[in-house]
Amino acid sequence: MDTARRTPGAPRFLHLAGEQLRWDLLRALAHSDHRVGDLITAVGQPQSLVSYHLRKLRSGGLVTGRRSSADGRDTYYRLDLDRCAELLADTGQGLHPALALVPPTPPAAGSMRGRVLFLCTGNSARSQMAEALLRRRAPHVEIASAGSHPKPLHPNAIAVMREQGIDLSGHHSKHIDEFTGQRFDYVISLCDKVREVCPEFPGHPDLVHWSMPDPSAAGDTPEASYPAFARTADELSTRIGFLLPNLTRTHLTETRRS
Repeated sequence: MDTARRTPGAPRFLHLAGEQLRWDLLRALAHSDHRVGDLITAVGQPQSLVSYHLRKLRSGGLVTGRRSSADGRDTYYRLDLDRCAELLADTGQGLHPALALVPPTPPAAGSMRGRVLFLCTGNSARSQMAEALLRRRAPHVEIASAGSHPKPLHPNAIAVMREQGIDLSGHHSKHIDEFTGQRFDYVISLCDKVREVCPEFPGHPDLVHWSMPDPSAAGDTPEASYPAFARTADELSTRIGFLLPNLTRTHLTETRRS
């Protein structure tokens, strides 16, 4: 008997990503969180098809959605890169043990260069935490953060970062205008409202959106909102981990000036 006929079916990742449009959607979402309208533009297909395949990707656990804090009628979609890595590992293992994925070696700190700007509305939590987390893992990258309506640093942001051995107590909030005219390799917006008002920066930086809720809105007291700050720190750590390899390949600001 042909043993191939008795083997399990194709791995789940192949079913989910094997269709061309779904693959195009995954690639677009691997770069940035997007709304349906953004994805329609990115893949050049009608809304009915994009929405259909997004539902398939969501039901398969590769993509999640979150209502926009800027316009509740919109939803931002995000690719779960951890889940993709897990399913890809299962796919290789299912074909042959020798094809099991080996976790990538984190890039050496000295190999990462460039300039990164994190933006949110208040520059009081998300963008400050992202700046601090990336700076610890990529000390040779120039990193800044700012907000469209700066507010004092939230005490929970300081407390959560302190648990990770990072001191934010001396940081202060900054307005986006302080960085107008400067060149960056990546401009990463962390809230939906600031994405709508993000100014243009010279040199055509890579614009990335991470749609993340404001942790300070999760409770009426610092005690009530603290768990949301801890979740925000965890999500930022994960997203930054996937950003790091890009910082070894990015076109540096100095190159863009030439």
